[in-house]
Amino acid sequence: MPLQNGDTARQRGQQVNGEVSGTPRLRGMGDTPLRDTMAPDSSRTEAMGAGREPGTALGDEDVTPVGTPPRAGQQEEALMTELSELVQKVVKSSSWWERHGVDISILACSFLLLPAGFLCLRSAQAVPFLAGVLILGVVHHTLTVKGSHLASHNALTESRSWGKVWAIFFIELCSAFTVEQATYNHVKIHHGYTNVIGLGDSSTWKLPFLNRYVYMFIAPLAVPILTPLVALDLLRNVEWKAALRTLCCMFLGFYCHYWLLLHVSGFQSLWSALLCMLLTRSLLAHPYIHVNIFQHIGLPMFAADRKPKRIHLMSLGVLNLPRNALLDWSFGHSLISCHVEHHLFPSLSDNMCLKIKPIVSQYLKQKKLPYNEDTYSSRLWLFLQRYEELMVHAPPITELVGIQ
Repeated sequence: MPLQNGDTARQRGQQVNGEVSGTPRLRGMGDTPLRDTMAPDSSRTEAMGAGREPGTALGDEDVTPVGTPPRAGQQEEALMTELSELVQKVVKSSSWWERHGVDISILACSFLLLPAGFLCLRSAQAVPFLAGVLILGVVHHTLTVKGSHLASHNALTESRSWGKVWAIFFIELCSAFTVEQATYNHVKIHHGYTNVIGLGDSSTWKLPFLNRYVYMFIAPLAVPILTPLVALDLLRNVEWKAALRTLCCMFLGFYCHYWLLLHVSGFQSLWSALLCMLLTRSLLAHPYIHVNIFQHIGLPMFAADRKPKRIHLMSLGVLNLPRNALLDWSFGHSLISCHVEHHLFPSLSDNMCLKIKPIVSQYLKQKKLPYNEDTYSSRLWLFLQRYEELMVHAPPITELVGIQ
């Protein structure tokens, strides 16, 4: 869970570094956020513009490692430019339905399933009741993970104004987090400095005082509780108007869920309704935590002044998992099987990431660049076996030998 070593985070000047923006990564217990850093407006998301590498953030410019020949740096930039042109052709030839419609339809279908989920919870029989829990759990994660993630990257619409509206709806109302902090830490920091030590190295996910089994299988259940608590703490870093808006949206989201459980599902007490809320909101918390650590931690890490160019940074430091029907629906392709594509072109929707996947994978392999892929079970076993090395100790910095 938004889990991190508090002392390390303070030394590094980190904040929330959410990979799945809908249910943001929470800070570790006792962490103190940066008080002097004001998150920029969330509408300033990444864009895939011609003539520049998509996804750069915070004025992030690729740093050419010491000793790298100038020609090598130019060749790396040429590779990213060539790949961007290939992807841009696919994007321009795609219909609105492919660019946005498919993912909007998935989110709309999730909303339409809500009445069925709440009505199933009225049943005194086990099967319909569990069906209601399953429906509401999947819908919750679809809205808070897939919806919030797409909204944070302005991938749901080509309009900046509507993008801001959707970001507030999915991130604040559905996910109980503040747009400014979620967007800043995910889009600007994590994407701008993927696997760079002290910035986008995913260290916010580490809780070194927990053993491997507690962290991997028990701690994720606390995500629904920790998320709003961390959000409230981070409100000190935003303007009062944004903080007030977030508080109103958070209260409205929780109250609507609670009211529906009482008046539609027929719950008789406060605690039974709250317990049901916790159950549905933590239904997919385990894969949510696992996906976020599997796809970056354990891969090459770099120093801020010695990181490679963007195409190498993303091909080395990002991993794709196999397609999975449940996680593809709830989390989106860009967080599961197309994570490499998403980090290279973060403003594309889930469906477009899936569409450009053959082009990106073929191009990277042709240019002899890494294209990391692994199975969920393989990564789970790796983390259980090497938990101390990967999640407790500081990751080693990768030397850039052979990359130039």
